[in-house]
Amino acid sequence: MKTYNSLKQTGFPALFKIILIFTAILFIQKYGLAQETKQLIEYKGRIIDQNTKDPLPFVNLEIAGTNIATVTNSEGDFSLKINEAMPQAKVSVTYPGYKKLLIILADFTNIKNTIELEPQALELDEINITRPKDAKSLISKVFANRKDNYLEEQTYMTAFYREAINKRNRSASLAEAVVAIKKQPYINAGNDLVAIYKARKSTNYNRLDTLAIKLQGGPLNALYADLVKYPEYFMTLESLSNYEFNFGESLMNDGKMIYVVNFKQKETIIDPLYYGKLYIEAKTYALTNAIYNINVENRELASALFVKKKPNRVKVYPTEISYRVDYRNTDGKWYYGYSNVNLEFVVNWKRKLFNNKYRITSEMLITDWELQINAESISNRTKFKASTILADEASGFADPDFWGTYNVIEPEKSIQQAIEKIQRQIKMVKS
Repeated sequence: MKTYNSLKQTGFPALFKIILIFTAILFIQKYGLAQETKQLIEYKGRIIDQNTKDPLPFVNLEIAGTNIATVTNSEGDFSLKINEAMPQAKVSVTYPGYKKLLIILADFTNIKNTIELEPQALELDEINITRPKDAKSLISKVFANRKDNYLEEQTYMTAFYREAINKRNRSASLAEAVVAIKKQPYINAGNDLVAIYKARKSTNYNRLDTLAIKLQGGPLNALYADLVKYPEYFMTLESLSNYEFNFGESLMNDGKMIYVVNFKQKETIIDPLYYGKLYIEAKTYALTNAIYNINVENRELASALFVKKKPNRVKVYPTEISYRVDYRNTDGKWYYGYSNVNLEFVVNWKRKLFNNKYRITSEMLITDWELQINAESISNRTKFKASTILADEASGFADPDFWGTYNVIEPEKSIQQAIEKIQRQIKMVKS
């Protein structure tokens, strides 16, 4: 059996840790940079499959000719916000396996837009198939073509970030932030920098019992899911031999053929590695999407990757750890657009009959970007550190007007209800 001695060799960033601590948390207030509130126009709706009428999650919506974008949530709902009237603008709606749809913004209503996407069959007779001989060699081409396929210039991005902790099916903690990202070129070895513009939180400690559960690393957890930028945390050319690869059924996305590669770790390796699907553009060998999990069959090894601190009388082990990352294309160059990290784990107290199940979700969506900006706020001095816990830095819901100024991923229903409850409390205080 083959094993390793370091976390980094397993392909997992050590910063993504959960911390379990007794009693309450001392909150540290740190206010983000001032941001002018603008009058925005908001469009809400749902995207569904034309045939089955099922909602489609993680569909990309972009304003053509701009970097303004959003994505549907797991229930197919979206919220698209723009800061000026753009009636003639076109909204591009794309999703792997479906025909691209362009909609004039003037055709949208403010709420209850239902968009149907038509599945797109792969017409092999119209495509010059040049698929590599094996899936492993295709993955090598993805890394070899990073310079040609991904942004080569330093880029400044605005993103919406959310992390949530649920105990069973009830929301126990929610933290959100608008962040600035100084994204390094994809061929640059330097790490991206993240700074917090504004953050807010809500925590119900009654639902966490005697444990205060925290997530270390905040938006860096979502950002490091950009596996093209950070292959050392996922899969490198040197570690390809640890995996088995095979081709899945190819599909179409925006008129282009996409190869689907399935992968999993070899049975001879006992340490937790990954398994899942990679979506690769046939013509350029650019990775466009990835959906993958980490193997948690070995509870002890998997727990060591994630749990930084816990009481001695508690056993904690993950039951599922899943990831998703989506890339967008502008003028022939791909860049990180959205990622989601989901961690489900069990907390088992000694001498207690029942255990508790928790789910932690960390997700980030790029809402806008540009090549040059006044980025004095994003430096080594002001950057968000890997050891920081966002929930300790957030300043509560003290500035609700601020949150109308950014495109956001529509919350899950339980999270939405938690936010609305706090908003009602704020209104009661003001009245």
